[in-house]
Amino acid sequence: MNYTDKYLPKTSAEVVGQDLKGLKEFVSNFKKGKAAFVYGPVGCGKTSAIYAIAAESEMEVFEVNASDARNKSQIEDIVGSATQQQSLFSFNKGKIVLIDEVDGISGQKDRGGVTALVKLIIDSPFPMIITANDPFDKKFSGLRKKCTLLEFNTLDHEAILNKLKHICENEGIEYKEELLSDLARRSGGDLRAAINDLQMLTGEGKLDNLELIGFRDKTENMLNALLKVFKTTDANVANSAFWNVNEDIDKQMLWLEENIPREYKGKDIANAFDCLSKASVYMGRIRRWQHWRFLVYAGTLMSAGVALSKKEKYKEMITYKPTSRILKIWMANMKYQKRKEIARKIAEKTHTSAKRVISDVLPYVQTMIKKGKEFREFDLSEEEITWLRK
Repeated sequence: MNYTDKYLPKTSAEVVGQDLKGLKEFVSNFKKGKAAFVYGPVGCGKTSAIYAIAAESEMEVFEVNASDARNKSQIEDIVGSATQQQSLFSFNKGKIVLIDEVDGISGQKDRGGVTALVKLIIDSPFPMIITANDPFDKKFSGLRKKCTLLEFNTLDHEAILNKLKHICENEGIEYKEELLSDLARRSGGDLRAAINDLQMLTGEGKLDNLELIGFRDKTENMLNALLKVFKTTDANVANSAFWNVNEDIDKQMLWLEENIPREYKGKDIANAFDCLSKASVYMGRIRRWQHWRFLVYAGTLMSAGVALSKKEKYKEMITYKPTSRILKIWMANMKYQKRKEIARKIAEKTHTSAKRVISDVLPYVQTMIKKGKEFREFDLSEEEITWLRK
């Protein structure tokens, strides 16, 4: 069983490193017309704390991820239904409606989504709790007015270390204090990532190989990395396969995509592509939200996940092929997506269509930026400005 699931806090006392007084008070003294907006970095315990408090209060949790309910229609259908129905279980004392990762709602693309959410907060007879990493994005200005803001802090080293010690002692894992401390420090405050790393590193019941997540100071051939992934059923070996490869993770994924059908057969292919697609989802979230701790999950899925997708090792040796054609398509798509995103921002400020911006406005903007004009009014990122200067 996955340690992150096995060691989810079952009570508020088990929640690591956070003050839950405000959240408990919101749930127990809920007043219609106000939601709780819980915010903080990835892996700090926002969602698990909500479930723990709900369990203590004998309340059901109806959870919706904002990436699954982004626009006005979806939010009204999915979340609206939840606010109108009583708890499914008679022994529950009500329910909490949880909107997780609301960062996934785009201010422009998902027009009307935030407004619909505000209306549901006003009318909901149940406590609504929203989670996000950054609640101060301007797209949430209307939402903040209807919410009590509750901050969750980045977990400190000691809090993560104590949790890892508890897991090791409960699982009978041998460990050295300094290694476990180093593992906690490398997590960057993300408890979920630290627990995942611990489980990955202790397959044999002891923590003695922290070098598997050490510094990547050597270059390794891509073909050797593929060989490790495809020819092993050891998660530790596979997980470290790409760490010394001098290619970015997107290109590594393209190599895997090209060669999975060459190496695997039948259902193993489907299982491997399922892991690769999930890794791609995390990479998309990194690009959209800059949540770089998701890189741990993407890397594990595309290496250990793909390796463990097969029932057994394939003995036949395969000649792995490069990904030049796919890479060219991918690079063209990335270039188009960048241009499209810039056009969307300019269109929002100039009250025109993105298509019109691309055809009539963007060439002039590029020329003016090259000559020193900044265009701060368009809210372009440094990366986007650099792209326009090319």
